[in-house]
Amino acid sequence: MKKIIMTGGGTAGHVTPNIALMPSLQKKGYEISYIGSYEGIEKRLIEEQNIPYYGISSGKLRRYFDPKNFSDPFKVLKGYRQSVKLLRKIQPDVVFSKGGFVSVPVVLAAKHCHIPAIIHESDLTPGLANRIAIRYATKVCCNFPETLGYLPKDKSVLTGSPIRRELLSGSKERAFSLCRFDDRSKPVILIVGGSSGSRAINTAVRNLLPELIKTYNIIHLCGKGNVDSTLNHVVGYVQFEYANQELADLFALADLVISRAGANAICELLALRKPNILIPLSAQASRGDQILNANSFRSQGFSYVLEEEELTNTTLLEAICHVTKKRNDYIRSMEQSHSQNSIESIVRLITDVS
Repeated sequence: MKKIIMTGGGTAGHVTPNIALMPSLQKKGYEISYIGSYEGIEKRLIEEQNIPYYGISSGKLRRYFDPKNFSDPFKVLKGYRQSVKLLRKIQPDVVFSKGGFVSVPVVLAAKHCHIPAIIHESDLTPGLANRIAIRYATKVCCNFPETLGYLPKDKSVLTGSPIRRELLSGSKERAFSLCRFDDRSKPVILIVGGSSGSRAINTAVRNLLPELIKTYNIIHLCGKGNVDSTLNHVVGYVQFEYANQELADLFALADLVISRAGANAICELLALRKPNILIPLSAQASRGDQILNANSFRSQGFSYVLEEEELTNTTLLEAICHVTKKRNDYIRSMEQSHSQNSIESIVRLITDVS
């Protein structure tokens, strides 16, 4: 039996594509282990899959001044030493990295131990962690055609992003049972602000709620600690911190999705052919990757994009009305996309190098 070590963490987007790959890898006979941070979101998500999990020291690499810049390099160095020991103990045939800063010492350790490493970049331009890791990788998978211009030609492979197959088999009936909407005839809007939620999106949706519930049922995934109990009585509105197994059902019920523009999230919308409004994280709060992701989807006719700086009651309502009116055009564009079988492509790469 061949062995693979998977790594990636910091956000759910650095973990869920790994989870999407696991069933196919197991069918191919791979024994999977996972390296992540001590207490990152990846620890819970991977342990739920009954996969052996190993925590290592992890430090963030920043391009701006922060007092932690003096201590975190030592954490990364410690994580590198721990990774070398783990790789020598487990002796994997290959390492697969989904990115995030915890993955950097693992990829470097793989190079040191002469183990092939494949990394995956979901965003249109590589983040700092993957930019460091690329030089030590055997192959680099990417999600957008535009990304190929930022990667070494001899390493880069356009694969798309792995999507959990269970998302494609959701049940509207299970979602109705969960949400308990009184009027099932209304179209449903699903709001997804990411695993930690979005204050800007949450506020805008709740400000607009009296107007929205006249026409729509609203499912609001608002992020951990962001449920507003004063709205529990509102008919046609349900809120959850987060959805796990239920997400497939909620997607099945949704007629329109309002979402951030993380690469994995938008690829799920594309795979599900869901008309959507993307509200990317602003450049002031990020490196601008979500803006690039969203603009790529807008240019392909997959999404309506509303910049966070332009988010108001009026602009959000206009966006909802526009996408509702043009929903068939958006669905048609997504159906004509050249999306690939990402899981099959990536698993083939893994088997080729291991």
